[in-house]
Order: sequence, then C-alpha cells, then structure tokens
Amino acid sequence: ACPFCISHLAANARWVRGVSDHDTAAFEVQTIRTWWHSVGAQRYPDARCLTITADGGGINGSRVRLWKRELQRLANELGIEISVHHFPPGTSKWNKIEHRLFSFISMNWRAKPLVSYRVIVDLISATTTDTGLIVRCALDTHAYPKGITVPDREMATINIIRDEFHGEWNYKIRPSNDLARAVDS
Repeated sequence: ACPFCISHLAANARWVRGVSDHDTAAFEVQTIRTWWHSVGAQRYPDARCLTITADGGGINGSRVRLWKRELQRLANELGIEISVHHFPPGTSKWNKIEHRLFSFISMNWRAKPLVSYRVIVDLISATTTDTGLIVRCALDTHAYPKGITVPDREMATINIIRDEFHGEWNYKIRPSNDLARAVDS
C-alpha cells in the first residue's frame, strides 16, 4: 500500500489515501480530487486557487509529464488555478509532512504486523498527536497503470505559467478555458 497524503496545516488535519495498485501521478492527482470533493470544496467554497507543495522528484516530481497533465485535467474540472511549488532536489526532508505525519504514523504502527490493507488503514487513521492531529485514511482500489506517456503535442496544451523564481519548480496550471478566453479577447 503506497500512501499519498494531503496536509492541511492550519486545521492540523491530514488526509491519507493508500493505493492497492501502482503509485502513479494519476493516483496522486485523483487523491487531490477526492480530497477536494470531500473536504476542500466545503471548507473553501470561494477558492479560486489550490496550492500544492510537492517533492522535487518521484511520482509528482517537477519533470513528470503525467503529473502536469492530470493537474491540468483537475484544474479544468474544478475551474480553478492550481499553484504548484516543488521542493528543490534533495530537500524533501524539509517537507513538513515528513515531520508532522509520517513520523507519527511510524510510531503508531511500530512493532505491529502490517498484514492487510485494513490493518494499515486502521493504524494510519488511529494516528494522533498531543497537538490534536486528525488523520483520515482510505484505500483506493482503482487501477492506475504504470508507463503512461504524455506526448509533446499533449504537453503543449497544458496551460502552465512558470514562476519567475525557479519556474522549473514553481508554476501555475490554469484551467484551459482561461486560455480560450485569452485567445478570444
């Protein structure tokens, strides 16, 4: 079970989904989508931007084409801009999620046999801290095939605006309809 976590620091709440298939960018964006429809849209009904902080490498890395394509699809679906800030290579240890969640999950399931998905989900969900951390966890059983390639022509349709400061790590993905409106004006 590969966990992917969404952390809402101000609410001291974490939302974890594990996948029983492959951990891919499509799975991680689907987790963000599910969180948005379950929690985010109700908590932030007037939101016009969703900000994501992600590691610099791996499945949701700054150079992963599938990650950007799936974020474009999410931006189009939600009708909001998605702002992405990647940690520079080799600095994921600075990611607050490592210290504010995964270390507590590890302590919670220490010496317990992880014999099934149900045990894993239950142990993650039971993780707490003295500061009142709330963790929700679920298992995603959908298939997420590995090896999906995103061709150049599809990448060219992604409405990405790179930040002036390290645009390779910091960028915004706007809904495609914004691009259409700009062309029409």
